[in-house]
Order: sequence, then structure tokens, then C-alpha cells
Amino acid sequence: MKKLFLLLVASTILFACGKPTLTVHPEWVYNATIYEVNTRQFTPEGTFNAFAAHLPRLKELGVDILWLMPVQPIGEKDRKGILGSYYSIKNYTEVNSEFGSMDDLKSVVKQAHDLGLKVILDWVPNHTSRDHTWVTEHPDWYKRDSLGNPIIMYDWTDIAPLDYDKTEMRTAMIEAMMFWVREADIDGFRCDVAYEVPTDFWKTAKDSLKMLKSDIFMLAEAEKPELNESVFDAYYAWDFHHKMNLVAQGKENVDSLRLSLKRMNDRFSPNAIPMYFTSNHDENSWNGTEFERMGEAAKTFAVLTYMLPGIPLIYSGQEVGLNRRLQFFEKDSISWMDNGGFTDLYTSLNAFKKANKALLSQEQDGKMTEIVNDNPASVFSFKRVNEGNEIVCVFNLSKESVKVAFNDEVPGAGFTAFPHAGTATSAKEMELAPWEYRIFAKTS
Repeated sequence: MKKLFLLLVASTILFACGKPTLTVHPEWVYNATIYEVNTRQFTPEGTFNAFAAHLPRLKELGVDILWLMPVQPIGEKDRKGILGSYYSIKNYTEVNSEFGSMDDLKSVVKQAHDLGLKVILDWVPNHTSRDHTWVTEHPDWYKRDSLGNPIIMYDWTDIAPLDYDKTEMRTAMIEAMMFWVREADIDGFRCDVAYEVPTDFWKTAKDSLKMLKSDIFMLAEAEKPELNESVFDAYYAWDFHHKMNLVAQGKENVDSLRLSLKRMNDRFSPNAIPMYFTSNHDENSWNGTEFERMGEAAKTFAVLTYMLPGIPLIYSGQEVGLNRRLQFFEKDSISWMDNGGFTDLYTSLNAFKKANKALLSQEQDGKMTEIVNDNPASVFSFKRVNEGNEIVCVFNLSKESVKVAFNDEVPGAGFTAFPHAGTATSAKEMELAPWEYRIFAKTS
């Protein structure tokens, strides 16, 4: 603990004085898909052992990284609902008995690793439950109001925000993160509300974790460029997600997507990796399913998340077209019956991403160039090229049928069509049904 304390102080000074270096990503990230696991709702049992039976299916689906929503015990003080929020953590280094034991979790990680899958843990560093032992043992580690009570953020009445001015608390937090790498062989962390936690803390945490596992992966729930300069591998493409919803609802057009992508390119370093998604646990439970938000465009935007430079995300149940908001504080099991061909779609997308180097996660490993068309408000057409591999994409992102013309023939000679392999026909014009997309691939 003393050694880590000294590292914390030294790293804080260095980070403040030195120029941050660009993050070096794990090799296994570049053609990966992340799958978010809601353990409580995944099976009727809601346990790690029951979830483990799905691992071969997820491997066949083609995902690469399993993100486990928080696995720790949930606070009881001011708990929301019967079972409470995953994100109100009572003890950072224990397992929620609702899900099973530490040995059960270790077994899931081991089985996932045996299948070639990586496992990252949801980490909640901004706050604890209001009955975490730190509240009484280290009351000065918390942000408090004028009456001495832990402050309330937003409507999060079940949590107590931590004070990152306290060096000892930072040390304890990093020790807790290191615990999971040592004990359960976790491959990285998805960091909840990462934007609320100081960047210099994240730098020290990353340095400490890399001493245990050199290819540790860090995903920030944030769109804060400085976090990706030297700490986080990937970030939430929140703005682009919200723009997709608005385009699907006819409130904005493709220009808003172009502007969102431009802002991301302007603000973030070239090697920062955005994570694109049509749903996640927050969106599903609080803002609605992708079908509520995107309607008939849900599949189209799912495909788009795979074609852009970045990492796509699948949330539990999306691969079977789950069309229901999952309750957040109660038991609400997913029904695993395929609906609307989503299993085939996601399986095909994952295989297509792995087969084409132009679809690697970083912009420089598959540079995206827009293809000019005469209906830019409705049609998003672009190509990505890398190492002799070329992908051409044409999306009608409107509820109307369109006829669109290009300056040159699209896709060109030698392409095959996705998802059904076959020689593509090139033309300077296309007619596209509402929300229709056409994807073409060529390797020279």
C-alpha cells in the first residue's frame, strides 16, 4: 500500500508537469466487438453459473469482449427498488451473493478465456453506496453538504460521491481495481461516469494496472478528449448515438451525423477509439429500446455502428431483437427467442468486421472517405480502405424511398455484396427503399 501511495504522488506530479503520451491499445481491440452482460436479467437464475452456459453461443455470435455490469454487493441504505442499482456498491472487493460466489465469477472468466474471449468489469469509482464501510471508517473521503451528510448527485439518492482530493482514498480505489486483475484475471474496466473523476487519478490507475497486465483495456463512459490522450483506449460516442436517434425520428438529417463525426475527429486524438451503440443498459431502461427510439431504422443503424471507425457494442438481448425495457432495480429475465433475424444480422456483422481490415477500430487503420452523392440530406455514402481492402457503404437514412446519383460508379469493379456474397453490380445511380443500406467489399 505504501509503494502504491508513493506511485500515486509521483504520477500525479509527472502528469501535471509532462506532456501526455498517446495510449497504446491492446492488439486484441482492433477488430473487436463488445458485449454488455446484464447478469441479473440474463437468465431466470440471474447467476454467473447460469450465464456461463451462454458463453459458447456468444463465441459463435462473434463477440470478443464481455463487459460484466458491476458484480459487487449492492447497498441497502436508501436502496432503489427491491434489488437495487448495480451502481450503488457496498464493497469493492466482494461479489454480490445474488450472482454467486467469487469462485463462480473466476470460473466464468476462465471459461471465457478458454474460448478466446476477454472479460472487462464495470467499475464505479465516482461514488459508493451510502452504507459502504468507508462512509463510517473514512468519512473524510466523501463530498459532504453543510450539514455533514454525503451530497446527492442528480437523482442518485442511493449513493455517496467520493472526494478525489483525498490521496488515501485514491490509493484504496486503485488497490481495489488491482484486486480484480490479480484475483479474477480481469482484462480491463468499463469506467462509470469517468468524466466525474480527475484525469490524473486515471493516469495513475492505468500505470498501476499495467504493472499487473500490460495489455489492460480501459473504456470510459465519457466524451472527454483528455481521458483518451494517455489513459483510456475507448470512449462512448454519446453525441453520435443521440444524433442517430434524431435522424431515425425524422427530427434531423444526415448532415447532423456528418457534423458529429467531424466534431469527434477535431476533438479527439487520432488513436482514440469511439464505441458506437444503438442501445446499452442506460438507454434500454430509461430512454427506451432501439425500436422505441429508432423504429424501422433499428437494423440500419446497427449496421452503421459496425462500418464506422470504432468499436461496436451489443447489449444483452439485442442479438434476439429484445423489444422490451428491462427493469433496472427488479428481476426481469430476458427471453432468448430470436425475433426478426437479429441473431443472423449480428453474427454476419461480426464475421464481416473480422474479415475486412478496412473495418479496424482506428481511423488510420481504415480511413473513412465520404462518397459524394446528389442527395446528401438522406443518403450517407462512404468508403474505408486499408491494406488493399476496401469497403463501400451506402445508407438511405430516411423514411422515404430515394433515387441517388454518384459522380463515379458505385461500388466499382470487383466488389461483392454484404451480407449475401455475390458479385456487385456497379452503377452511377441507385434506388433505395426507406432505411435500406448496401455494403460492398473488395480485397485486391
